[in-house]
This record gives sequence, C-alpha cells and structure tokens, in this order.
Amino acid sequence: MKTTDVGGTVMDEPKTREATAKAAVDSRSTASKGAVKESMIYIDGKFYTQANAKVSVFDHGLLYGDGIFEGIRFYNGRVFRLEEHLDRLWDSARSICLEIPMSKHEMTEALLETIRQNDLRDGYIRQIVTRGVGNLGLNPAHCERPSVIIIVATVALYPESAYKNGLTVITCATRRTNSAALNPAVKSLNYLNNVMARIEANLAGADEALMLNDTGNVAECTADNVFVIKRGQIFTPPISAGALRGITRSVVFEIAAELGLKVTETDITRHDVFIADECFLTGTAAEVIPVIKVDGRPIGTGKPGPISARMIARFRELTRESGTEIYS
Repeated sequence: MKTTDVGGTVMDEPKTREATAKAAVDSRSTASKGAVKESMIYIDGKFYTQANAKVSVFDHGLLYGDGIFEGIRFYNGRVFRLEEHLDRLWDSARSICLEIPMSKHEMTEALLETIRQNDLRDGYIRQIVTRGVGNLGLNPAHCERPSVIIIVATVALYPESAYKNGLTVITCATRRTNSAALNPAVKSLNYLNNVMARIEANLAGADEALMLNDTGNVAECTADNVFVIKRGQIFTPPISAGALRGITRSVVFEIAAELGLKVTETDITRHDVFIADECFLTGTAAEVIPVIKVDGRPIGTGKPGPISARMIARFRELTRESGTEIYS
C-alpha cells in the first residue's frame, strides 16, 4: 500500500492564536530521523496508509454522527489511563445501544499495535466506533456491523508558552446540550454543539469558550473541564451540570488529594469564575492549562497561580512515569 501522502496529524481542538500559523504536528519525534513517517490507520482489523484509509459514505457515523469516540494520550512509551478511557467508551456505547464488535482486551491490543505500526512513543490516539454501514434512512437497525477506527498521530494543541502564560477565555452564547436531549456524558461523533461554541471563541479572538447550561451555570469549555480556585479551595462543575466526566478531570482530583487540597463539585456561575484566584482547564489534548482572563476580566493577578502550576507539574510527572506499556 504505497502512498505519497505523508500526513498523520490529528487536531482534537483548535490551537491558540499564537499557534494558528503553525502546523499541528509536533514533529520533534520524527525530525531526528530526517523524514516524516507515513501514518498507518486501523480500520476493522486491517491497517491502511492515510491515503488509503477510507469509510463508506453510507456509514451512519458520517451520515448522522451516529457513533462514539475517545481521545487518548501516550507518553514515553506508555498509554495514559487506558483502562479508564476504555471503560468510558463502553459506557458511551451502552448508552446509545451500540454493540462494540470486540472485547476490551482485543481493543487494547489493536490500539497498542496501531501505535507500534506508527513507531511512536509520544502522541495522541483517536479511537472511533461508528454504527457502521446502513442505508440513507435514520433507522440504525439497518446497520449490520459497527466499524472500529484507530488513528494515531502526534499533537500539539497549545504551544508551551500557553502553559506558562495562560489562556484567554470568553463566555459563548451557545448553551451546552441539555442532558434530557442528549447527555453530554456520551462522547458521540455529533460534536456540533461544541463546534458552534468553538466558532464563537474564534470570532472573538479567544483561546477557548465557557459553555453554560440551561440554568445559566458553567458546564464546561468547548473541549475541556473547568476548575476555579478560591482561598485555596478548588471547585468544579458537577457532571449533572453538563460537564463531561473527564479522565484528566479525575486525575486532578487525585493530585489535589496528594497535595492536601479539597476539590468540591458544585454549581459555578460566571461570577464565581470572575472572582476566582486561579482558574485552569483540563482535557486529554489540553492536559492541565491555566486561564488568566475571562470575558476581559483578569483572573487573580492576571498570571497563572501557584496551585495551577503545581497541578501542571504533578500531572506531567504522572504522564511520564505511569501507563500501559506499548513496547513491552
């Protein structure tokens, strides 16, 4: 399967303005080899080059966003929190009555082999399960078999300077999807709600956007969970507010416990964000990153705070020293 396509970049979300003109790929892992290795993509048990990796136009994942996904990171030859990501994938599948056509063990082996095929030690995994090929009708009963796709690439969501200097955020008009309509806990392929909010951030020249729920409380950002710090205590919206049960979010709870800090899940308003001493976001692609301004208002001193810095440092330690071995 020869191809001249040497791409392989996955962008989970847009970058900051500083990185807009830059390529999304962090090419450091390949630059030392003198050439960019063409990516290999897993589709239903086989590997294809990027140019030959294709899905049917009748796949309901394309036609209706009928499917689920996970974004996973691997560092230093280890996949970070793989079991938690697989558990969430299976939970999403069960919620939408989608039968994943393989076991968790088989999925793990397919995922690890995809990384090996791409000869990477650090990068990003996009794991997708679609409803599969059907007809142009909406009824998923006509889709005979779900399709599994695994894409591996390097990713640089934000430049390193953003982790040192912080992000600027706006509150968008687009409200987070009500759980009575489609529960945000399901990581479905239909992310138009988040995309529309992201467009608002782009038009405002902001790095990210806060999304409120129907009651006017903060749910999350377009692709990240939100944490605020006030007088040494950490607060974050509960899952019931429309926040995704983020894997990195749960890691922050663990780190906070290590540091002797209390994390409280509670409804948060824009006012609570404005008056916070510190604010940071968490997500698989974003990792842990500070926020220094929201809706034109500086957060705290207008610079990343000490607790945020400790969170970032400890998170990076964990990602480098723990996880599922890829090349064992």
